[in-house]
Amino acid sequence: MGQDKRPEGFVVKWNEKSKHFPQGSTFLDVKKTFGWKNDVLMVRVLDQAQPQVLELREPVERDCEVEPLGFADEQAREALRHTASHVLAQAVKRLFPDVRLGIGPAIEDGFYYDFDTEHRFTPEDLNDIEKEMRRIVKQNLPVTREIVSREEARKLFEEAGETYKLELIDELPESEAISIYRQGEFFDLCAGPHVPHTGYLKAFKLLSIAGAYWRGDENRPMLQRIYGTAFMDQEALDAHLAKLEEIKRRDHRRLGRELEFFSIEEEGGPGLIYWHPKGALVRELIEHFWKAEHRKRGYEIVYTPHIAKLDLWKVSGHWDWYSENMYTPMDVDDTKYLLKPMNCPFHILIYKGKTRSYRDLPIKYAELGTVYRYERSGVLHGMLRVRGFTQDDAHLFCRPDQLEEQLIEVLDLAEFMLKTFGYDEYCCMLSVRDPEDKQRYIGNDDVWEQAEAALENALKAKNLNYQVDVGEAKFYGPAIDIKIKDAMGRLWQGPTIQADFNLPERFDIAYIGEDGQKHRPVMIHRTVLGAMERFIGGLIEHYAGAFPLWLSPVQVRVMPVSDKQADYAKQIAEELEKHGFRTQCDLGPDKIGYKIRQAQLEKVPYMIIVGDKEKQAGNISVRHRALGDLGAMQLDEFAAKAKHESESKSLDSVFGNS
Repeated sequence: MGQDKRPEGFVVKWNEKSKHFPQGSTFLDVKKTFGWKNDVLMVRVLDQAQPQVLELREPVERDCEVEPLGFADEQAREALRHTASHVLAQAVKRLFPDVRLGIGPAIEDGFYYDFDTEHRFTPEDLNDIEKEMRRIVKQNLPVTREIVSREEARKLFEEAGETYKLELIDELPESEAISIYRQGEFFDLCAGPHVPHTGYLKAFKLLSIAGAYWRGDENRPMLQRIYGTAFMDQEALDAHLAKLEEIKRRDHRRLGRELEFFSIEEEGGPGLIYWHPKGALVRELIEHFWKAEHRKRGYEIVYTPHIAKLDLWKVSGHWDWYSENMYTPMDVDDTKYLLKPMNCPFHILIYKGKTRSYRDLPIKYAELGTVYRYERSGVLHGMLRVRGFTQDDAHLFCRPDQLEEQLIEVLDLAEFMLKTFGYDEYCCMLSVRDPEDKQRYIGNDDVWEQAEAALENALKAKNLNYQVDVGEAKFYGPAIDIKIKDAMGRLWQGPTIQADFNLPERFDIAYIGEDGQKHRPVMIHRTVLGAMERFIGGLIEHYAGAFPLWLSPVQVRVMPVSDKQADYAKQIAEELEKHGFRTQCDLGPDKIGYKIRQAQLEKVPYMIIVGDKEKQAGNISVRHRALGDLGAMQLDEFAAKAKHESESKSLDSVFGNS
């Protein structure tokens, strides 16, 4: 008896269900058959060792098990926002036909597209472009992909006058397939992914216009970049827009200017921070705390020069492996010198200054060392991306048997410092070398394996969750990179801890072991705050400018209601200064309401108001910038509580618990 012949096609499994699909079916058919919701954007095929994420328009080509992917999935989210960038470009081409297209990717929180046009885009243009985008969305234009030859691609974009696309085509490897995406009359050189049609875009918003050099090269044309964002529904979009407004409110560049913390002076050059008195005071307080905590833990503070001979950087490997981030050498007495991009070679020279015994180790040198690194002007960003900055740097020289213990101690210090400043959430990355690209790193396999194992063991000993980040190691060693989460949920670069067997070898440093022979120490490179500029810029945003009492440049401002209480106000201010508070006395002619508003704008933690009633009673009225009116109290009571708040480095007012 003959067996029943299976119908031509493929079986697709999902959620313990199986359906047969005829040859030529796509995952759009799978979506419809299984009744998936409209918020399914892509599909993950699970029947392989490495699951594959595909567009819904892709054909079903074998029996498989699938998982629908919605906006919560990173790749699906990217597909939606990538399509949004194409809809943006299509709308711009409709409204401004002579525009030439750059690139338009999805990014972390949205998308952008770069345009070359003599017309200068305005906020009013964004409104018109958005309207045209909505018309394109309503058209439900299918988004289709086709593979073309290099000749076909060149002809297509030559006829369209898209010179930037031609440049991209010429740079593609000969072996790489060239794909074109189309929607209606619009087409683009693109690798994808995308959603099936423009109607998938439900909620989007164009956000801003910026300049961007083509390919990030300052010698290439300046294009106009339009940023936008897209979500699956209006509620999620509105929540994101509200978050963006809060981020603007916290922007350290605006707050830094308003609070008179810092400036960047174009006459002096971009990427260089000028610390104003208030910002300098905050930095001084942090540095004093940093030094005290390091001395408690056995570190010795050192200071080193800002320049050194080029030969030093050749020995360290920086000249060969890091020169694109270093400034041009300067000639001094027929010898080439460089501004230092790192502090580590200097600390090594101090270590080499005399013979070291195994009993001396570990030796811990710490320095708030200013370094200089070249950054393209297009990536400079306030205090967060600069060309000259001060690192809270330290280098530990230890025996191999001490390495893991010292790494754990560094992690302890990093956790303590972060929590002191209110960073309770962070994630750890174990940055290791790429085993497929070893030429990017110095040193042999044995020392790399030892260093990576030591860092991983320290993370495990601390019970810290971590992810392995392949290819992100420094050229001389692997690292633990800790990213801190701020009040807005954003991640910032924080502590970095590196284990290094290579520089001790290159500089031929040693210690005398118990056996009387020379042995090679291991180096730990580490920062626990990072660059002071970046750290304080991040703190401004984390605190929204309202620094805790112990870090506030002005801790208390005393304000008389009128001139009649001026002497009493000065007396109160003098007493507070004796208690160690950074105090100001506002004796100006303005009304008390204005004085209070001004103190609020300047984020002064405590305001003391004195009128006739307080003067007669010999007490004070206290106001907190966030808690409001705290009522009348004796000066000694306020001073005692506020002093405890400051000395304990509390992030919150002690009066909030009263």
